[in-house]
Amino acid sequence: MKVKEIMSTPVTIDKSERIAHALDVMEKHDLRRLLVTNDGKLSGTITMRQIARVLGTRQRLGLPASSLHVTSATLDSVIKVHPDMKIEDAVLLLQKTLVLVVVEDDKILGWVRPKDMLKAIRMTGIAADAMRTPLTATPSDRLVHVRRVMLDQDVGRLPVMENEKPVGIISERDVAKSLRAFRDLVPSNQQESRIKNVLVSDVMSRGVKSIKIDTPLDEARKKMLEEDLGGMPVLNQNNELVGMLTRRCFFDHLVKSK
Repeated sequence: MKVKEIMSTPVTIDKSERIAHALDVMEKHDLRRLLVTNDGKLSGTITMRQIARVLGTRQRLGLPASSLHVTSATLDSVIKVHPDMKIEDAVLLLQKTLVLVVVEDDKILGWVRPKDMLKAIRMTGIAADAMRTPLTATPSDRLVHVRRVMLDQDVGRLPVMENEKPVGIISERDVAKSLRAFRDLVPSNQQESRIKNVLVSDVMSRGVKSIKIDTPLDEARKKMLEEDLGGMPVLNQNNELVGMLTRRCFFDHLVKSK
C-alpha cells in the first residue's frame, strides 16, 4: 500500500492569521495541527503543543491569542513525501514527526497523520507490548507545571490520578484552550500572579477511556479510532495504572517488531 492510498485532505492556515483563529479552525475540524502556508506555498505546521508553548511563555503574558500571529507558533521543519512512498517507510518517518506532507511538483496533495496511518495498519500483540511508562498529574497540580512537563517530556496528555485511581485526563488541547481563555478574560496586569491559581482540576476532561494491560493491540487501535483518542491509560487487573498507550506507541512497536 502507498501513501496516496491513505492520505487525507489537509487543512491549511495562512501565516498572517492569528493564533486565536488557528485554534478555532482546529476546533471546527477536530484537529491537533494545521499546515501553515505563505501565498499558497507550504511554510510549516502549527500544533496544539506549539500553541500551548507560546501562550504559556512569560514574555507573552498580557497578550491575547487574537494578537499573536500564527508565525509565532509555526514549526518550520516539515517532512515531505512522494505519493508513491510505501506506508512501511512512512511509519518510520511518523516516529520522528507529527505529520507527513504529500507533495508532487511542489503541489500539496494531502497529508498523513497518525490517525490516517492507524486506519491502514493492523497490529499484533497486547497493550503491554507497546505501552510506555506513564507520566501523571493530580487535580491539584498547577496548569503551568503540567504544561512544562508536557513540553519537556514531549507528551500530549497525562492521566490525572487521585487516590491512586485515574479520574480524568489532561491534554495539550485542554492546556491550549484554557490558556487562550485565561488571556482573554484576565486583565493583563493580573495574569502573571493569577496564572499560578489555575489548577488541573479546572481544565481536565473527566471520565477516562482506558484499556487493560492484556487488551489486544488491534482492539486498542480500533477503540482509539472509534473514540478519536490520542492516547489511553493502561490498567492492570486491579485497575491500577501501569502504562500509557498513544498513537506513537503503535508506530514504535511496529518498527521494533520488524
